[in-house]
Amino acid sequence: MSPILHLIEPHTQDLGGFQVRRSLPHSTQSPSMVGPFIFFDHIGPATFPPGEGLDVRPHPHINLATVTYLFDGAISHRDSVGSVQEIRPGAVNWMTAGRGIVHSERTPAGDRAVTSTLHGIQTWVALPDAHEETDPWFKHHPATEIPAVEEAGVSARIIAGQAFGKASPVKVFSPMLYLDVQLGAGASLELPSEVSERALYSVTPGLQINDKPLEQYRFAILASDATVTVSATETARCMVVGGEPVGDRIKWWNFVSSRPERIEQAKQDWKNGRFPSVPDETEWIPLPEG
Repeated sequence: MSPILHLIEPHTQDLGGFQVRRSLPHSTQSPSMVGPFIFFDHIGPATFPPGEGLDVRPHPHINLATVTYLFDGAISHRDSVGSVQEIRPGAVNWMTAGRGIVHSERTPAGDRAVTSTLHGIQTWVALPDAHEETDPWFKHHPATEIPAVEEAGVSARIIAGQAFGKASPVKVFSPMLYLDVQLGAGASLELPSEVSERALYSVTPGLQINDKPLEQYRFAILASDATVTVSATETARCMVVGGEPVGDRIKWWNFVSSRPERIEQAKQDWKNGRFPSVPDETEWIPLPEG
């Protein structure tokens, strides 16, 4: 019996010179979430010439947390609670939107002055009902704070949650699993099974799940009761996400909530300028029509 319940080919979007591959949410009949993860984007890899870069203008979120993790390049984060933070490879930016936050994401000025790159993963985590309206906050964890397991050609960094007897310092609101796994040729790793929902994303080619090849850029939702071993025929990398379900969620644009009326309120609040602003930023992304 296959350990893969659903195999998702991400929807690819071109965002003006670089690609984003979106695995969650997806338009197929596969689950819309894996544990608390409701959004999974693979950004790049992209190369920007001097003078160009990422420019995501201020935009709002509610009832979720965003998690940014880079393989290459840098992003400058600014938000309405006053955070100003550059994120670089291996570090973790966790932003809890709660009752409402606004942020921007841009290529730092120093990187923009030269040829720069950008490659990484951005996820959204739905907050449990009791924490949906928590106060917004932001926390940066440098790469040196993120624990890792290193053995027999495998490096598994524990971005959030617990695995292999180690725990990430990243504060979470529900049981979850988030790993960055790199394998050398011939190496293998049995994935943790403590959480009821898991998925694996193939960042590179060369991966196998229980000795069956997995194409690059595939999001494999795994059976909860399966023993799953990921292995590599060449140097390879994958991300593992999962956790316990938090209940059904609605996603509309940048808003996630358990309550449709809360989404409608957020629409009107953004349209009418009732969200807090990002200091020293004058631009914003308008509410989409429809």
